[in-house]
Amino acid sequence: MKAQESNSLPLSLFAALSRPPPAAWAAGVCVLAAAALAAWRYQAPWLAGALVVLAGASSLGAYKSISRMGRDGYIASLLLAATEESPKARLITDAAGGFVYANPSFHRLFAMAVSLDAISGIVEGPESADDFRRLVASARAGVPAEAEIALRLPPDITEWLRISVQPLPGRRGYVMWRAEDITADREMGAVRRREEDMLADFFDYLPVGFFSVDAEGRFISANRTLGEWLGVDADELRFQGHLFSDFVVAEESAPPPGRADNPGTFGEVTLRATDGRTFRAALAQSEKVDDEGAMVYSRSVLLRNLSWRDGGESSSQGLVQRLHWLFDEAPVGVVLLDLGGNVADCNRAFLKLLGLHREAVKGHPLTEFVNREDRADVGAQLSKVVMGAVRAAHLEVRMPGAGQGELAASIYASRIEDAAGEVSGLILHFIDTTEKKHLEVQFTQSQKMQAVGQLAGGVAHDFNNLLTAMIGFCDLLLERHDLADPSFSDIMQIKQNANRATNLVRQLLAFSRKQTLKPETIDPNEAISELSHLLGRLIGENIELVIEAGHDLGYIFVDRGQFDQVIINLVVNGRDAMPGGGALTIRTGALSLTEPMHRGAGLVAAGEYVLVEVTDTGQGIARENIEHIFEPFFSTKEVGEGTGLGLSTVYGIIHQTGGHIFVDSALGEGATFSIYLPRYAEGDALLLAKTDMETGEPQERPAPKPATDDADHPADNPADNPTEDLTGTGTVLLVEDEDAVRMFATRALTSKGYHVLEAGDGEEALDVINGADEAIDLIISDVVMPGMDGHTLIQLVRQEFPQVRVILMSGYAENVVAAEIERDPTIHFLAKPFSLKDLAGKVKEVMEESVV
Repeated sequence: MKAQESNSLPLSLFAALSRPPPAAWAAGVCVLAAAALAAWRYQAPWLAGALVVLAGASSLGAYKSISRMGRDGYIASLLLAATEESPKARLITDAAGGFVYANPSFHRLFAMAVSLDAISGIVEGPESADDFRRLVASARAGVPAEAEIALRLPPDITEWLRISVQPLPGRRGYVMWRAEDITADREMGAVRRREEDMLADFFDYLPVGFFSVDAEGRFISANRTLGEWLGVDADELRFQGHLFSDFVVAEESAPPPGRADNPGTFGEVTLRATDGRTFRAALAQSEKVDDEGAMVYSRSVLLRNLSWRDGGESSSQGLVQRLHWLFDEAPVGVVLLDLGGNVADCNRAFLKLLGLHREAVKGHPLTEFVNREDRADVGAQLSKVVMGAVRAAHLEVRMPGAGQGELAASIYASRIEDAAGEVSGLILHFIDTTEKKHLEVQFTQSQKMQAVGQLAGGVAHDFNNLLTAMIGFCDLLLERHDLADPSFSDIMQIKQNANRATNLVRQLLAFSRKQTLKPETIDPNEAISELSHLLGRLIGENIELVIEAGHDLGYIFVDRGQFDQVIINLVVNGRDAMPGGGALTIRTGALSLTEPMHRGAGLVAAGEYVLVEVTDTGQGIARENIEHIFEPFFSTKEVGEGTGLGLSTVYGIIHQTGGHIFVDSALGEGATFSIYLPRYAEGDALLLAKTDMETGEPQERPAPKPATDDADHPADNPADNPTEDLTGTGTVLLVEDEDAVRMFATRALTSKGYHVLEAGDGEEALDVINGADEAIDLIISDVVMPGMDGHTLIQLVRQEFPQVRVILMSGYAENVVAAEIERDPTIHFLAKPFSLKDLAGKVKEVMEESVV
């Protein structure tokens, strides 16, 4: 197939990069030299000299330009390598919005999307969709823009990206796209906003007047309570330049803030509101001063109700008793301690945190209500405050909450001083930070599991390449050795072990949630009942199997084979925990959550769920092992008794299905694995899931097979397979960066009659296409390759040859190219590892299809 002239940018750019620099400069120098010679012959020496100087300058400029081209090419190669390895997503599009270049980080961030339309298909919400359309319009108009976009990624995960577009200077129509994951920032920002809103509400609506004035007595800030007392909106007090002295009728013991003689103590004033009414108030104030001792602003509090004053008692206990209307209604926990560390009093918010009555708290040491591990630190910090080593202290503690679990709290402790300046006690403010801590733990755990999942997926991808070569070369050897050959059994042993390794790799892909699922709507009770005979054989006679089926469960939308694998893996795990026998119970039930539920570090959203519990009476799991139980290759079994992939496979399947799994266990008390799966209402998508849409016939479902972490993958035996014709003709371009896989595939297809052209990456494939002397009937390309990936290669080639047949292959599962396959049914997929028969059969199937 001869390369054809094309106006499409990508191929022309690659051709331009391979051409030598033009000879225009050399021709120009020759012309100038000839003109100089003619001028000399015609008695014009001054003109000849000028032309010689111009020719020399031109030659020098040409030499410098050529040198600069070589240097710039080297710098460009360095920039490309840096972009490829960069963790930041980068994309370049042309004037039509087509992908010209995307680095690996971009494909990982956008779920392997290969066009702007594909990205718009995973944008979540109308607001994000509008923002993305605005970005696309800005890119086409050549105008820089930026927006924060929400994406919906499988399995039902929302991620936020900050995307910007920037036209490339000197490249008309070309635009650079940048993307950054800001999901964590938005989550933490939401937590901070909730805390700020709570503090703002506390400041504005506490039944006390808070305000601050500058050195001239003008209001800098004021809360809404003070504004209501004075009959002026709080914003107007802050921004209209009102003076505090404008509202003062008389001052009894402390001058108003802003006065030079302000002692910064406690006193009383009489104030007049804008409607003419007057009221007395207690004024407590202090000042912020600069390095020269000049006032910067005041910190002032007004207490309006003074009916409690009865003689000037100023002890901390008496003050709290007189101001109970302020103290007890505070939205945060407030505790007053005496110098012995005992609770002198506390407000209702603190009692609500603990779930106790006042009598059970008052008079008791504060340390009784703090977890044992934190008591020593709390006592040491409070002692420093009492002794004056620090003015105030901030502590993070754990406390028994009103429910079954513990709560986390931030404590702000400061001293209370009497009129003589002596310490009379401590006042502590408690803020419940349990929700914040849960979010931090969830975020840390999700990051950890995501990192492990990415590692597992990457390892699985590399192993699939190795296994493809192993299985493929075994198939090539088996074609030259029959059953009577002594080497036949040795080759079969190699292939069988490679197939066993293939099963382990599938489990790694299940954990990293990169496997292909075929969900259908099933009745969980019916599915478990069909498995019961197989489960009975798996656990043996010394273990009693009990199935407790709940009523009115509804349906779940899951991959039936994967659901069976989850149940089998959990049952086998329970069996191994009971070597001396015991009971294993599978329990199902319906669960309705009206609000989110915390389970350990996980959070189950509100909704309708089907709960499946697998409980054993075995030896249990140690507390330090529970947090690692779902990690791949982690196992509490003896060496050689398992690979440590059983529970990690279960974790991956459940989370890819949109559910949750938790474990409750303690040494000697057995273990319970709880699975929460979203419930489908009865009849929802039932016909669609169980019936083929084109034929109307029920889908066939294979019988369940044990899928533990040490199960063998069935071996392919040529003697068991009927002979079929896998030969064919045609020219095939094979693009694969793994040398062993490319070598096997080339030999396999050549042996079946095909003419095979090879390429190690996308750029080399373009060179092969340009230099081919015959039509290429089929392109077989790996998806993930260094430099240009398979997606980009196919996009470029199909701009000029839209009818070429395509097979994409990958060590990941089919869902990495699902969007591409859905848009173009002529693109086929072949998962690694594959055998010679798989490869030849797929190629023949595709080659026999008619080209549209």
